[in-house]
Amino acid sequence: MNPTDPPSPSQPQPPSPRAGGPRRDALADRTGYDEAFLGPVVPLALPARTSVETVVLPYTHFTVVFRPDRRLAASAAVCIEGRRLIEDAARDDLWELDPRLPEERQAGFDLYRNNGLERAQLVRRQDPVWGTVAEAGQAHTDTFFSPNAVPRASHHAPSPADELVQGRRLWQGLETYLMDHVAAFDRRLCVLTGPVLQDSDPPYRGVQVPLRFWKVVAFMQDGALAATAYVLDQSPDLGRDAERALAGAKAGAPPPLGPFRAYQVPVSDVAEITELEFGPLPDVDLLPPMRAPEDRWRRLESFDDIAMQG
Repeated sequence: MNPTDPPSPSQPQPPSPRAGGPRRDALADRTGYDEAFLGPVVPLALPARTSVETVVLPYTHFTVVFRPDRRLAASAAVCIEGRRLIEDAARDDLWELDPRLPEERQAGFDLYRNNGLERAQLVRRQDPVWGTVAEAGQAHTDTFFSPNAVPRASHHAPSPADELVQGRRLWQGLETYLMDHVAAFDRRLCVLTGPVLQDSDPPYRGVQVPLRFWKVVAFMQDGALAATAYVLDQSPDLGRDAERALAGAKAGAPPPLGPFRAYQVPVSDVAEITELEFGPLPDVDLLPPMRAPEDRWRRLESFDDIAMQG
């Protein structure tokens, strides 16, 4: 048969996972986040909250804990093997709905159409891309399923020194910075992340848009478990934006969102604002205790501001 001829009926071809959406069984072999990734002595469970319904969705090297009532993830957890990262893995940046969930329970493509919101990944595309070439390519593709996306402000600042750009770069580069500061012979991280889901989050197109995001990073340091935690805040200045918010709500516009502000915070504070369980991580936090409550959240202007010694 000529290579350009279509396949004959007697030679059935496997359906493409990208043709008309992935098949429901296309994700059946995913094993997800490994709780014992940092060692069997210090297993780290998925951040959990038993008072609300969630669906656990395993992918390649990461898992999303999804909240159908919010149409967004409650948390995500990824294993990063720094020594085996593959930088030139095959790229496939096409966003897909997860076939394991009803379409109407997912925040689909309409949420991001013709507005100032961007579809931001909870698990960065480069974080789970390690292992064999096939594993790495599959992991990259898996980060583009919609449960791994959250709505964030799409700021286009005019200057690299602008605080909008600084906050974004700090947040996006946290894993890379921390991996470079973990012992060279190890370079393993478990990154737990998600939006802060509150009842007061502003609604837009059937989805309540979160105003803050959190990240807890766990690793081994000097033979012991260690952790640091961070919050990215895009809350608007209510005094400045109240009138714009009211006008936007009447016009069906997305809620006004403020500049990205990044903080290093106590792991226990992340547990409090999310109502999630983080196992042993609050007790191994490297952020020194602050005497004054107003100093508990350390504003990050650069990576040099991150505390790495408990």
